[in-house]
Amino acid sequence: MGRSRGRASEAKVISRIWKAFWRPSTKWGLGVLLVTGGIAGAVGWNGFHYVVEKTTTTEFCISCHSMRDNNYEEYKTTIHYQNTSGVRAECADCHVPKSGWKLYRAKLLAAKDLWGEIQGTIDTREKFEAHRLEMAETVWADMKANDSATCRTCHSFNAMDFAHQKPEASKQMQQAMNEGGTCIDCHKGIAHKLPDMASGYRALFSKLEKASQSLKPSKGETLYPLQTIEAYLERPSGDKAKGDGRLLAATPMQVVDVKGEWVQVAVKGWQQEGAERVIYEKQGKRIFNAALAPTATGSIVAGASMVDPDTEQTWTDVSLTAWVRNRDLTDDQEALWQYGKQMFNGACGMCHVLPHTEHFLANQWIGTLNAMKSRAPLDDEQFRLVQRYVQMHAKDVEPEGAAE
Repeated sequence: MGRSRGRASEAKVISRIWKAFWRPSTKWGLGVLLVTGGIAGAVGWNGFHYVVEKTTTTEFCISCHSMRDNNYEEYKTTIHYQNTSGVRAECADCHVPKSGWKLYRAKLLAAKDLWGEIQGTIDTREKFEAHRLEMAETVWADMKANDSATCRTCHSFNAMDFAHQKPEASKQMQQAMNEGGTCIDCHKGIAHKLPDMASGYRALFSKLEKASQSLKPSKGETLYPLQTIEAYLERPSGDKAKGDGRLLAATPMQVVDVKGEWVQVAVKGWQQEGAERVIYEKQGKRIFNAALAPTATGSIVAGASMVDPDTEQTWTDVSLTAWVRNRDLTDDQEALWQYGKQMFNGACGMCHVLPHTEHFLANQWIGTLNAMKSRAPLDDEQFRLVQRYVQMHAKDVEPEGAAE
């Protein structure tokens, strides 16, 4: 009964509010109120759009000195600012959607830029350069997500005369059109100075190196080298001992024992008949785990063998126990893969559409990367890690942990 009375009371309150809302004004006629409200709404709506238009002009964009003294000066040297056709792309043409909710969304997100200006996040040249990569990657990701929509307001594959383009440009454009590529895949830095692409992955590696200095290995956990390291069959007594082999970056190593600065690890993998000095991560795939001295092959523990039906090569499941220094090691595989991914994107995604790692088989990635090695700004260690990253994420490699 009490609950029923409560509901009835609530209904009466709602009814009173509803009647009061629609009750004719004792001072103004209902028509006057409606017309006044309509005018106020129209003025407000037009005022809102006036503000949107004014805050979308290049003049407004460069009213902040951080934009005027940096991005704008770079933009003035590009073909989007001055060209033989006399057509100029303003800031909003590239960075702001033309209409609809996407325009309003962009305006709301731009509020963080105003907040950054107030805080002085990039108010000096040094601060601007420190944040350049972060800002560029944010814009690139947005353009990638919307299929370079603002670029396509002027540029269209359907309007291109491929026959009159330079041969290489024509080839790349048609490939992008046929494979679903988008403008920003290839045209980064078209209107502004490219950031130092290496700064991102260098920072990630520095974090990994710093963390490795305080790493305390424990039995049973899995560690990964940050770069190629020496392996010893017997625990060395000094610093000048010659290694019995090398373990490559990102190779999984299970901790067996820990003695001071030395860690005994077990490395598992596959051995191909005729290439006994190499341990591979996967059967039939050239993903390198270890390269051993001739004298170390006798310490390999062999398991079951099988014949690859495609190549008729004999592969054997093997393991090796060795000692490594507790140096340049990590227990964070995901962070290591993020480092590899950042290098892959930064070094290989600036000149052409970056293929997805699953675009090729693990063994195909070797030739694909080697063909571009001379143009990649990577040293040998970095190149090997990038190769392992793409191979371990290739089309024919099962995701780690999927079979567990």
